[in-house]
Amino acid sequence: MPRIQQRIESDHSRGRASREPVSDEVDILGIGFGPANLGLAIAIEERSRDTDGEKALTSRFVEAKSEFCWHDGMLLPNVTMQISFLKDLVSLRTPTSRYTFVNYLHERQRLSDFINLKTFFPSRREFHDYLRWAADRISVPVSYGAVARGIEWRGGRFAVSVARSADINVPIETIHARNIVVGVGYRPALPEGIVPSLRIFHNCNLLPNLKKLPSKPNRRFLVVGAGQSAAEVVAYLHETCGDAEVHASLRRFGYSPSDDTPYVNRIFDPSSVDEFYTAPPELKKRLLAYHWPTNYSAVDADLINDLYRREYDETVGGFRRLHIHRTTDVEQVVENEDGVSAVIRDIGGRHHSQLKFDAIVFATGFQPFDLRDMLGSGIDADNAFDGPLPLVNRDYSLELPTIPGRIYLNGGVQHSHGLTSSLLSNVAMRSADILDAIAADTRCEPCEQTVERKTLGAL
Repeated sequence: MPRIQQRIESDHSRGRASREPVSDEVDILGIGFGPANLGLAIAIEERSRDTDGEKALTSRFVEAKSEFCWHDGMLLPNVTMQISFLKDLVSLRTPTSRYTFVNYLHERQRLSDFINLKTFFPSRREFHDYLRWAADRISVPVSYGAVARGIEWRGGRFAVSVARSADINVPIETIHARNIVVGVGYRPALPEGIVPSLRIFHNCNLLPNLKKLPSKPNRRFLVVGAGQSAAEVVAYLHETCGDAEVHASLRRFGYSPSDDTPYVNRIFDPSSVDEFYTAPPELKKRLLAYHWPTNYSAVDADLINDLYRREYDETVGGFRRLHIHRTTDVEQVVENEDGVSAVIRDIGGRHHSQLKFDAIVFATGFQPFDLRDMLGSGIDADNAFDGPLPLVNRDYSLELPTIPGRIYLNGGVQHSHGLTSSLLSNVAMRSADILDAIAADTRCEPCEQTVERKTLGAL
């Protein structure tokens, strides 16, 4: 079944000023359409087919990007996923679903070939293709190129102002919904004072920015960071940039290996969410600290050994291109027409070096989206947060006791639900938890939906 996209109609889009048009009300409005809300959309579609005569929940999703993509700036060759293909969008919930990774392989006529690889870990490029394959087949309406500007509570329902990504200051529609599911992912994190440009950028923009580099007169690159992405960028630049030097700045002594052993991996099991959620606050903090290296600031051991071998071989050959600067900080980043200069300073203050680079790549992680920026009138946001952290119920709903509507957080709740809450590992079961909560809510009687299903990009 082809992807169903949605056109947002407005007089403004046709060149005439008017009030924002109001859409039909839906039971579920998903804000963001990455893997998390894609998994939810699949759960909605499959539940709709199995309603046994009951009225199906109506839904709609809005996504700021013009098409489905997932970390497309880091789809490097020969890089594999770090989770099993069985932890796809549906298998842990419905192994017989047509949206499994196995069925994707079958439809792509690669199932036997993949089996011959004898691996649980597909390439990142292939898994991205799987996600797009699923997004192309989903029947739930998705509006691409659409940004949710704010959420208000009006007249017993949520009102979400939507604009086109190309002009977010001009609202073109208000969508009414009984439940909101926020799945906008994370934002790139850059060190304080760093302003992104064509030569200074986060690793999530690696591939497009490398293509747009004005020139490469210095034949030298710098990668800042000590995690998996940082190491992958170092390896990629070292392989693809000819005789250019590749420098890596790490605050620690070296790359640390990720822990993917079986007992530790149980922290990503669906059952671990209940254990973590009900744990005392101090135990939650300890568990996060203990198991942070399973996914953050850690590198696959094979890649660590590969980089070390490259560096060692270059010392033997006498021509150094790969330089790992341990226990260092990067300071005084200054860009000009022909490159970027920076000081790599030893944290202990013993030495420093100033070099000029063609580009500096910051593989410095991501930060959660701050939902408070979106909450408007009628929503008591002050009592829904503990400082910057949202207060979240077990069913992933934000604590909003003063209104009957529910806002669900499909990601970004590691503090309450554990490490798996922001990862692909638990998308299938998290989607079921959220949808079960919405369906079981006696306040939610399914409403009608009549929406023109075309693409926003046609505007």
